Amino acid sequence: MARITAGVTTSHVPAIGAAMDLGKTEEDYWKPVFAGYEWTRQWAKENPPDVVVLCYNDHGSAMSLKMIPTFAIGIADQFQPCDEGYGPRPVPVVEGHPDLAIHIAQSLILDEFDITMMNELEVDHGLTVPLSLVYGQVDKWPTKVIPIAVNVVTYPQPTGNRCLNLGKAIRRAVESFPEDLSVQVWGTGGMSHQIQGARAGLINKEWDHAFIERLLNDPEDLAKVPHIEYLREAGAEGIELIMWLIMRGALGDKVRELHRFYHVPASNTAVGHLVWEPAA
Repeated sequence: MARITAGVTTSHVPAIGAAMDLGKTEEDYWKPVFAGYEWTRQWAKENPPDVVVLCYNDHGSAMSLKMIPTFAIGIADQFQPCDEGYGPRPVPVVEGHPDLAIHIAQSLILDEFDITMMNELEVDHGLTVPLSLVYGQVDKWPTKVIPIAVNVVTYPQPTGNRCLNLGKAIRRAVESFPEDLSVQVWGTGGMSHQIQGARAGLINKEWDHAFIERLLNDPEDLAKVPHIEYLREAGAEGIELIMWLIMRGALGDKVRELHRFYHVPASNTAVGHLVWEPAA
């Protein structure tokens, strides 16, 4: 049977992708950011999954105010990088796993999660930057990817509790798939940041670190945190962190931490990154 072998979280700052694409990773500003992923890149080579279920948010690229699904899953064979206003990123086409994706969609819907199935989906930096951070600049992504897009852009967003339970439902779905597959679940976005308004540039290190500890040790309590606390403490875009709860729910009750990285700043944001695995 398929099994979930690890969980990864990471910020998906677009400027990080631009730094890679423009050859700026060794510049003084960016070098500490990419140093935090060196351990992960080696681990990823030694622990390649068959499939990554990657939870991210679209930034008005494939979706718009005309269509705002709370949760959407890509079930296609391929997902093209989209043009976000300056041309598509020079990264490989993302290859999907339709059989597992359709199985997950069916399982989630029968588990009473309303999820939109996307037969066509262009993916933006929310998905491609995490892949670049973990796998580097490659000609082909070394894993198949099932995108799960979460609305964290337009009110009302799903609750943290809904996201934690979605992760648990994804775990049930994966474990009921009969093919022998190694599956990782990634949650992206965050950490604290705000990119507009009077509080633009807000970073709350104390809250970020507390969030990670709660995610590790008491996710059920963390899932109760209301949206207003994310907004107040982590900035307008800090709500992206609810996607980390999807990863946490998918790993089960106990986890083992393999790697943790936190860095400020990266394009006026706090970068957070975790690699965890299920523990007995």
